[in-house]
Amino acid sequence: MPQDRDVPKIPAELKVLITATFLIAIGFGIVAPILPLYAESFGVGAFAVSAVVSSFGLARLLFAPVSGRVTSKFGEPYVYTTGVTIVALSMFLVALAQTYPQLLIFRGLGGIGSTLFTVSAMSYLARKSPPTIRGRISGAYASAFLLGNIFGPIVGGALAGLGPRAPFIIYGCSLVVAASVVFFTLTGVGRSKTHRPAPDDRPAMKLRQALSNSSYRATLTSFFANGWAAFGVRNSVTPLFAASAFAGMTFFLDGPQTAAVGLSLFAVGNVIAVTFSSRLSDRIGRKPLIVSGLFIAGVTTGVLGVFVNPWLFLALNTIAGAGTGLLNAPQQAAIIDIVGQDKKAGTVMATAQMASDVGGIAGPLLVGLIVDVAGYAWGFGLTGVILVTAALVWTFSPETNVPITPGGPRTGSLPKIDPTQSEAKTMFRHDSDAG
Repeated sequence: MPQDRDVPKIPAELKVLITATFLIAIGFGIVAPILPLYAESFGVGAFAVSAVVSSFGLARLLFAPVSGRVTSKFGEPYVYTTGVTIVALSMFLVALAQTYPQLLIFRGLGGIGSTLFTVSAMSYLARKSPPTIRGRISGAYASAFLLGNIFGPIVGGALAGLGPRAPFIIYGCSLVVAASVVFFTLTGVGRSKTHRPAPDDRPAMKLRQALSNSSYRATLTSFFANGWAAFGVRNSVTPLFAASAFAGMTFFLDGPQTAAVGLSLFAVGNVIAVTFSSRLSDRIGRKPLIVSGLFIAGVTTGVLGVFVNPWLFLALNTIAGAGTGLLNAPQQAAIIDIVGQDKKAGTVMATAQMASDVGGIAGPLLVGLIVDVAGYAWGFGLTGVILVTAALVWTFSPETNVPITPGGPRTGSLPKIDPTQSEAKTMFRHDSDAG
Protein backbone atom coordinates (compact mmCIF):
# COMPACT_ATOMS: atom_id res chain seq x y z
CA MET A 1 0.00 0.00 0.00
CA PRO A 2 1.23 3.55 -0.65
CA GLN A 3 1.27 4.47 3.00
CA ASP A 4 3.49 1.47 3.78
CA ARG A 5 6.14 2.82 1.43
CA ASP A 6 6.17 6.02 3.48
CA VAL A 7 7.11 4.17 6.69
CA PRO A 8 10.78 4.93 7.41
CA LYS A 9 13.39 2.26 7.95
CA ILE A 10 15.28 1.81 11.19
CA PRO A 11 18.26 4.21 11.04
CA ALA A 12 21.67 2.58 10.55
CA GLU A 13 23.05 3.90 13.85
CA LEU A 14 20.15 2.31 15.73
CA LYS A 15 20.80 -1.01 13.97
CA VAL A 16 24.35 -0.86 15.31
CA LEU A 17 23.05 -0.15 18.82
CA ILE A 18 20.52 -2.98 18.65
CA THR A 19 23.16 -5.43 17.39
CA ALA A 20 25.48 -4.43 20.23
CA THR A 21 22.60 -4.95 22.65
CA PHE A 22 22.12 -8.48 21.31
CA LEU A 23 25.82 -9.28 21.90
CA ILE A 24 25.62 -7.89 25.43
CA ALA A 25 22.49 -9.91 26.18
CA ILE A 26 24.06 -13.13 24.89
CA GLY A 27 26.99 -12.55 27.21
CA PHE A 28 24.69 -11.89 30.13
CA GLY A 29 22.85 -15.11 29.31
CA ILE A 30 26.20 -16.95 29.27
CA VAL A 31 27.39 -15.81 32.70
CA ALA A 32 24.07 -15.54 34.61
CA PRO A 33 23.63 -19.31 35.17
CA ILE A 34 27.36 -19.78 35.80
CA LEU A 35 27.85 -16.94 38.30
CA PRO A 36 26.12 -18.57 41.33
CA LEU A 37 28.16 -21.77 40.93
CA TYR A 38 31.34 -19.72 40.43
CA ALA A 39 30.61 -17.74 43.59
CA GLU A 40 29.92 -20.96 45.51
CA SER A 41 33.39 -22.21 44.51
CA PHE A 42 34.87 -19.57 46.84
CA GLY A 43 33.57 -21.62 49.79
CA VAL A 44 30.64 -19.39 50.77
CA GLY A 45 27.02 -20.13 51.61
CA ALA A 46 23.73 -19.43 49.87
CA PHE A 47 23.33 -15.93 51.30
CA ALA A 48 26.80 -14.87 50.14
CA VAL A 49 26.09 -16.31 46.69
CA SER A 50 22.85 -14.33 46.54
CA ALA A 51 24.75 -11.20 47.58
CA VAL A 52 27.02 -11.51 44.53
CA VAL A 53 23.99 -11.76 42.26
CA SER A 54 22.21 -8.88 44.02
CA SER A 55 25.26 -6.59 44.04
CA PHE A 56 24.84 -6.07 40.30
CA GLY A 57 21.23 -4.90 40.65
CA LEU A 58 21.98 -2.79 43.72
CA ALA A 59 24.79 -0.96 41.92
CA ARG A 60 22.45 -0.32 38.96
CA LEU A 61 19.87 1.17 41.31
CA LEU A 62 22.29 3.38 43.23
CA PHE A 63 23.99 4.79 40.14
CA ALA A 64 20.89 5.26 37.98
CA PRO A 65 20.45 8.95 38.94
CA VAL A 66 24.10 9.63 38.13
CA SER A 67 23.79 7.86 34.78
CA GLY A 68 20.92 10.12 33.75
CA ARG A 69 22.83 13.32 34.52
CA VAL A 70 26.03 12.03 32.91
CA THR A 71 24.14 11.04 29.77
CA SER A 72 22.61 14.51 29.44
CA LYS A 73 26.00 16.16 29.99
CA PHE A 74 28.36 14.09 27.84
CA GLY A 75 26.03 12.53 25.26
CA GLU A 76 24.66 9.04 24.76
CA PRO A 77 27.42 7.49 22.56
CA TYR A 78 30.24 8.37 24.96
CA VAL A 79 28.35 7.25 28.06
CA TYR A 80 27.17 4.05 26.34
CA THR A 81 30.72 3.14 25.33
CA THR A 82 32.02 3.93 28.81
CA GLY A 83 29.34 1.76 30.40
CA VAL A 84 30.01 -1.24 28.17
CA THR A 85 33.76 -0.87 28.75
CA ILE A 86 33.22 -0.84 32.53
CA VAL A 87 31.18 -4.05 32.29
CA ALA A 88 33.95 -5.61 30.17
CA LEU A 89 36.55 -4.63 32.78
CA SER A 90 34.39 -6.10 35.54
CA MET A 91 34.15 -9.40 33.65
CA PHE A 92 37.93 -9.64 33.34
CA LEU A 93 38.29 -8.85 37.05
CA VAL A 94 35.61 -11.38 38.03
CA ALA A 95 37.52 -14.04 36.08
CA LEU A 96 40.72 -13.12 37.92
CA ALA A 97 39.18 -12.78 41.40
CA GLN A 98 41.04 -14.70 44.10
CA THR A 99 38.81 -14.00 47.11
CA TYR A 100 35.10 -13.66 47.76
CA PRO A 101 35.26 -9.92 48.64
CA GLN A 102 37.03 -9.27 45.35
CA LEU A 103 34.31 -11.15 43.48
CA LEU A 104 31.58 -9.16 45.26
CA ILE A 105 33.19 -5.80 44.45
CA PHE A 106 34.01 -6.66 40.84
CA ARG A 107 30.46 -7.88 40.14
CA GLY A 108 29.06 -4.68 41.63
CA LEU A 109 31.32 -2.68 39.31
CA GLY A 110 29.55 -4.31 36.39
CA GLY A 111 26.23 -2.96 37.67
CA ILE A 112 27.58 0.59 37.44
CA GLY A 113 28.52 0.06 33.81
CA SER A 114 25.20 -1.63 33.11
CA THR A 115 23.10 1.34 34.23
CA LEU A 116 25.31 3.71 32.23
CA PHE A 117 24.83 1.90 28.93
CA THR A 118 21.14 1.05 29.57
CA VAL A 119 20.06 4.63 30.30
CA SER A 120 22.18 6.11 27.51
CA ALA A 121 20.82 3.55 25.03
CA MET A 122 17.22 4.36 25.94
CA SER A 123 17.97 8.08 25.62
CA TYR A 124 19.58 7.54 22.21
CA LEU A 125 16.51 5.63 21.05
CA ALA A 126 14.37 8.57 22.14
CA ARG A 127 16.50 10.99 20.14
CA LYS A 128 16.99 8.98 16.95
CA SER A 129 13.76 6.96 16.56
CA PRO A 130 11.57 8.26 13.71
CA PRO A 131 8.23 9.11 15.38
CA THR A 132 6.17 6.81 13.15
CA ILE A 133 8.14 3.68 14.16
CA ARG A 134 8.96 4.36 17.81
CA GLY A 135 7.12 1.23 18.92
CA ARG A 136 8.79 -0.89 16.26
CA ILE A 137 12.27 0.28 17.29
CA SER A 138 11.50 -0.22 20.99
CA GLY A 139 10.37 -3.74 20.08
CA ALA A 140 13.56 -4.46 18.14
CA TYR A 141 15.62 -3.26 21.11
CA ALA A 142 13.60 -5.39 23.56
CA SER A 143 13.80 -8.41 21.25
CA ALA A 144 17.58 -8.11 21.12
CA PHE A 145 17.70 -8.52 24.89
CA LEU A 146 15.21 -11.38 24.90
CA LEU A 147 16.88 -13.35 22.12
CA GLY A 148 20.30 -12.81 23.65
CA ASN A 149 19.07 -14.16 26.98
CA ILE A 150 17.58 -17.19 25.21
CA PHE A 151 20.68 -18.08 23.20
CA GLY A 152 23.16 -17.06 25.88
CA PRO A 153 22.74 -20.16 28.06
CA ILE A 154 23.08 -22.35 24.94
CA VAL A 155 26.41 -20.70 24.12
CA GLY A 156 27.39 -20.98 27.78
CA GLY A 157 26.77 -24.70 27.73
CA ALA A 158 29.13 -25.04 24.76
CA LEU A 159 31.81 -23.14 26.71
CA ALA A 160 31.43 -25.23 29.87
CA GLY A 161 34.41 -27.41 29.00
CA LEU A 162 36.78 -24.41 29.02
CA GLY A 163 36.57 -23.99 32.79
CA PRO A 164 34.60 -21.71 35.15
CA ARG A 165 36.59 -18.54 34.41
CA ALA A 166 36.67 -18.74 30.62
CA PRO A 167 33.08 -17.54 29.98
CA PHE A 168 33.76 -14.28 31.84
CA ILE A 169 36.89 -13.61 29.78
CA ILE A 170 35.11 -14.42 26.50
CA TYR A 171 32.20 -12.18 27.46
CA GLY A 172 34.62 -9.38 28.35
CA CYS A 173 36.34 -9.63 24.97
CA SER A 174 33.02 -9.49 23.10
CA LEU A 175 32.07 -6.38 25.10
CA VAL A 176 35.30 -4.67 24.08
CA VAL A 177 34.46 -5.35 20.43
CA ALA A 178 30.88 -4.08 20.89
CA ALA A 179 32.07 -0.93 22.67
CA SER A 180 34.60 -0.19 19.93
CA VAL A 181 32.07 -0.59 17.10
CA VAL A 182 29.51 1.61 18.86
CA PHE A 183 32.09 4.25 19.71
CA PHE A 184 33.43 4.73 16.20
CA THR A 185 30.00 4.42 14.58
CA LEU A 186 28.00 6.75 16.81
CA THR A 187 30.57 9.38 17.81
CA GLY A 188 32.08 9.90 14.36
CA VAL A 189 35.62 9.73 15.74
CA GLY A 190 38.00 9.03 12.87
CA ARG A 191 35.72 10.66 10.31
CA SER A 192 36.08 14.07 8.75
CA LYS A 193 34.30 16.91 10.52
CA THR A 194 31.69 17.13 7.78
CA HIS A 195 30.62 13.53 8.47
CA ARG A 196 30.56 13.75 12.26
CA PRO A 197 27.26 14.01 14.16
CA ALA A 198 26.24 17.57 15.01
CA PRO A 199 26.70 18.63 18.66
CA ASP A 200 23.66 17.84 20.78
CA ASP A 201 22.62 21.18 22.29
CA ARG A 202 19.05 20.20 23.19
CA PRO A 203 17.86 21.13 26.71
CA ALA A 204 17.25 18.27 29.11
CA MET A 205 13.70 17.45 30.16
CA LYS A 206 13.41 18.06 33.90
CA LEU A 207 12.14 15.17 35.99
CA ARG A 208 9.60 17.50 37.57
CA GLN A 209 8.18 18.25 34.13
CA ALA A 210 7.90 14.55 33.29
CA LEU A 211 6.26 13.75 36.63
CA SER A 212 3.58 16.35 35.93
CA ASN A 213 2.43 14.07 33.10
CA SER A 214 0.07 11.39 34.44
CA SER A 215 1.06 8.99 31.65
CA TYR A 216 4.68 9.18 32.78
CA ARG A 217 3.62 8.40 36.33
CA ALA A 218 1.65 5.44 34.98
CA THR A 219 4.75 4.31 33.08
CA LEU A 220 6.79 4.36 36.29
CA THR A 221 4.12 2.16 37.86
CA SER A 222 4.23 -0.36 35.02
CA PHE A 223 8.04 -0.37 34.98
CA PHE A 224 8.02 -1.12 38.72
CA ALA A 225 5.40 -3.86 38.40
CA ASN A 226 7.16 -5.46 35.43
CA GLY A 227 10.51 -5.33 37.24
CA TRP A 228 8.92 -6.92 40.31
CA ALA A 229 7.29 -9.75 38.37
CA ALA A 230 9.38 -10.45 35.27
CA PHE A 231 12.90 -9.62 36.44
CA GLY A 232 12.51 -10.39 40.14
CA VAL A 233 9.92 -12.97 41.16
CA ARG A 234 9.93 -14.85 37.85
CA ASN A 235 13.65 -15.61 38.00
CA SER A 236 14.00 -16.21 41.74
CA VAL A 237 10.78 -17.51 43.30
CA THR A 238 9.28 -19.40 40.33
CA PRO A 239 12.14 -21.95 40.11
CA LEU A 240 11.87 -22.61 43.85
CA PHE A 241 8.12 -23.17 43.55
CA ALA A 242 8.51 -25.61 40.68
CA ALA A 243 11.28 -27.54 42.39
CA SER A 244 9.16 -27.86 45.52
CA ALA A 245 5.67 -28.37 44.06
CA PHE A 246 6.53 -30.89 41.36
CA ALA A 247 9.09 -32.98 43.24
CA GLY A 248 8.24 -36.68 43.09
CA MET A 249 5.42 -36.25 40.57
CA THR A 250 4.95 -38.75 37.77
CA PHE A 251 5.82 -36.14 35.16
CA PHE A 252 8.41 -36.60 32.43
CA LEU A 253 10.35 -33.62 33.90
CA ASP A 254 11.57 -33.26 37.48
CA GLY A 255 11.01 -30.06 39.47
CA PRO A 256 14.11 -28.10 38.36
CA GLN A 257 13.63 -29.18 34.74
CA THR A 258 10.00 -28.06 34.85
CA ALA A 259 11.15 -24.69 36.18
CA ALA A 260 13.70 -24.34 33.37
CA VAL A 261 11.15 -25.22 30.69
CA GLY A 262 8.66 -22.83 32.26
CA LEU A 263 11.13 -19.95 32.13
CA SER A 264 11.99 -20.81 28.54
CA LEU A 265 8.32 -20.83 27.55
CA PHE A 266 7.89 -17.48 29.30
CA ALA A 267 10.68 -16.11 27.09
CA VAL A 268 9.13 -17.66 23.97
CA GLY A 269 5.75 -16.10 24.72
CA ASN A 270 7.50 -12.81 25.38
CA VAL A 271 9.36 -12.78 22.06
CA ILE A 272 6.27 -13.74 20.05
CA ALA A 273 4.19 -10.97 21.61
CA VAL A 274 6.91 -8.32 21.23
CA THR A 275 7.19 -8.95 17.50
CA PHE A 276 3.66 -7.71 16.81
CA SER A 277 2.85 -5.50 19.83
CA SER A 278 5.68 -3.10 19.03
CA ARG A 279 4.43 -2.36 15.51
CA LEU A 280 0.78 -2.45 16.59
CA SER A 281 1.40 0.26 19.20
CA ASP A 282 2.47 2.60 16.41
CA ARG A 283 -0.96 2.15 14.81
CA ILE A 284 -3.48 1.82 17.66
CA GLY A 285 -1.57 3.48 20.52
CA ARG A 286 0.45 2.32 23.52
CA LYS A 287 -2.25 2.22 26.21
CA PRO A 288 -4.41 -0.72 24.97
CA LEU A 289 -1.40 -3.01 24.74
CA ILE A 290 0.09 -1.93 28.08
CA VAL A 291 -3.21 -2.38 29.93
CA SER A 292 -3.91 -5.74 28.25
CA GLY A 293 -0.39 -6.98 28.91
CA LEU A 294 -0.47 -6.02 32.59
CA PHE A 295 -3.87 -7.67 33.11
CA ILE A 296 -2.82 -10.89 31.33
CA ALA A 297 0.49 -11.11 33.19
CA GLY A 298 -1.22 -10.21 36.47
CA VAL A 299 -3.93 -12.86 36.30
CA THR A 300 -1.68 -15.68 35.07
CA THR A 301 1.03 -14.87 37.62
CA GLY A 302 -1.45 -14.37 40.45
CA VAL A 303 -2.86 -17.91 40.17
CA LEU A 304 0.50 -19.58 39.55
CA GLY A 305 0.84 -20.84 43.11
CA VAL A 306 -2.76 -22.07 43.39
CA PHE A 307 -2.76 -24.90 40.85
CA VAL A 308 -0.14 -27.59 41.45
CA ASN A 309 -0.20 -29.05 37.96
CA PRO A 310 2.95 -29.07 35.80
CA TRP A 311 1.10 -28.74 32.49
CA LEU A 312 -0.89 -25.78 33.79
CA PHE A 313 2.31 -24.31 35.23
CA LEU A 314 3.92 -24.39 31.78
CA ALA A 315 0.82 -22.93 30.12
CA LEU A 316 0.52 -20.09 32.64
CA ASN A 317 4.19 -19.20 32.18
CA THR A 318 3.75 -19.05 28.42
CA ILE A 319 0.69 -16.77 28.67
CA ALA A 320 2.39 -14.58 31.29
CA GLY A 321 5.34 -14.21 28.94
CA ALA A 322 3.01 -13.12 26.15
CA GLY A 323 1.38 -10.58 28.47
CA THR A 324 4.76 -9.19 29.41
CA GLY A 325 5.72 -9.02 25.74
CA LEU A 326 2.57 -7.01 24.98
CA LEU A 327 3.59 -4.21 27.33
CA ASN A 328 7.40 -4.13 27.10
CA ALA A 329 7.93 -2.16 23.89
CA PRO A 330 4.82 0.07 24.19
CA GLN A 331 5.72 1.27 27.69
CA GLN A 332 9.21 2.25 26.53
CA ALA A 333 7.77 3.93 23.44
CA ALA A 334 5.34 5.80 25.70
CA ILE A 335 8.25 7.47 27.48
CA ILE A 336 9.74 8.44 24.12
CA ASP A 337 6.36 9.95 23.16
CA ILE A 338 6.35 11.99 26.35
CA VAL A 339 9.93 13.25 26.03
CA GLY A 340 9.83 13.85 22.28
CA GLN A 341 12.91 14.48 20.16
CA ASP A 342 13.59 18.04 21.22
CA LYS A 343 14.59 17.23 24.82
CA LYS A 344 17.40 15.17 26.32
CA ALA A 345 15.91 12.16 28.05
CA GLY A 346 18.71 11.02 30.39
CA THR A 347 17.15 11.73 33.79
CA VAL A 348 13.65 10.74 32.68
CA MET A 349 14.89 7.40 31.33
CA ALA A 350 17.08 6.80 34.39
CA THR A 351 14.09 7.25 36.70
CA ALA A 352 12.08 4.68 34.74
CA GLN A 353 15.00 2.26 34.94
CA MET A 354 15.23 2.87 38.70
CA ALA A 355 11.54 1.98 39.06
CA SER A 356 12.18 -1.34 37.30
CA ASP A 357 15.29 -2.05 39.38
CA VAL A 358 13.49 -1.27 42.66
CA GLY A 359 10.81 -3.75 41.67
CA GLY A 360 13.39 -6.33 40.64
CA ILE A 361 15.17 -6.06 43.99
CA ALA A 362 12.20 -5.65 46.33
CA GLY A 363 10.02 -8.29 44.66
CA PRO A 364 12.09 -11.39 45.41
CA LEU A 365 12.82 -10.24 48.96
CA LEU A 366 9.22 -9.45 49.98
CA VAL A 367 7.66 -12.36 48.09
CA GLY A 368 10.30 -14.69 49.53
CA LEU A 369 9.36 -13.52 53.01
CA ILE A 370 5.64 -14.04 52.30
CA VAL A 371 6.34 -17.53 50.93
CA ASP A 372 8.19 -18.46 54.13
CA VAL A 373 5.28 -17.24 56.27
CA ALA A 374 2.15 -17.98 54.23
CA GLY A 375 3.11 -20.04 51.17
CA TYR A 376 3.58 -19.63 47.44
CA ALA A 377 -0.07 -18.89 46.65
CA TRP A 378 0.05 -15.66 48.66
CA GLY A 379 3.41 -14.64 47.22
CA PHE A 380 2.31 -15.04 43.61
CA GLY A 381 -1.07 -13.54 44.50
CA LEU A 382 0.58 -10.33 45.71
CA THR A 383 2.60 -10.16 42.49
CA GLY A 384 -0.58 -10.51 40.46
CA VAL A 385 -2.23 -7.71 42.46
CA ILE A 386 0.70 -5.39 41.79
CA LEU A 387 0.51 -6.03 38.03
CA VAL A 388 -3.27 -5.53 37.92
CA THR A 389 -2.93 -2.35 40.00
CA ALA A 390 -0.50 -0.99 37.42
CA ALA A 391 -3.03 -1.85 34.71
CA LEU A 392 -5.71 0.12 36.58
CA VAL A 393 -3.40 3.12 36.90
CA TRP A 394 -2.83 3.03 33.14
CA THR A 395 -6.58 2.65 32.53
CA PHE A 396 -7.16 6.11 33.98
CA SER A 397 -4.13 7.71 32.28
CA PRO A 398 -4.08 9.37 28.83
CA GLU A 399 -2.77 7.70 25.70
CA THR A 400 0.63 9.07 24.66
CA ASN A 401 0.35 8.22 20.97
CA VAL A 402 -2.96 9.96 20.24
CA PRO A 403 -4.70 11.06 17.03
CA ILE A 404 -4.15 14.80 16.59
CA THR A 405 -7.49 15.10 14.81
CA PRO A 406 -10.28 12.50 14.58
CA GLY A 407 -9.15 9.93 12.05
CA GLY A 408 -5.88 11.81 11.54
CA PRO A 409 -2.25 10.91 12.25
CA ARG A 410 -1.18 10.00 15.74
CA THR A 411 1.32 11.92 17.84
CA GLY A 412 3.90 9.38 16.73
CA SER A 413 3.26 10.38 13.11
CA LEU A 414 4.41 13.96 13.59
CA PRO A 415 7.46 14.95 11.54
CA LYS A 416 10.93 14.73 13.02
CA ILE A 417 11.86 17.85 14.93
CA ASP A 418 14.86 20.03 14.22
CA PRO A 419 15.86 21.17 17.74
CA THR A 420 17.43 24.34 16.34
CA GLN A 421 14.06 25.66 15.19
CA SER A 422 12.23 27.18 18.11
CA GLU A 423 8.92 27.32 16.26
CA ALA A 424 9.06 23.61 15.59
CA LYS A 425 9.70 23.02 19.29
CA THR A 426 6.52 24.84 20.19
CA MET A 427 4.46 22.96 17.61
CA PHE A 428 5.84 19.65 18.88
CA ARG A 429 5.07 20.34 22.50
CA HIS A 430 2.01 18.12 22.14
CA ASP A 431 4.42 15.20 21.90
CA SER A 432 5.54 15.59 25.51
CA ASP A 433 2.12 16.56 26.87
CA ALA A 434 0.19 13.91 24.96
CA GLY A 435 -3.28 13.36 26.21
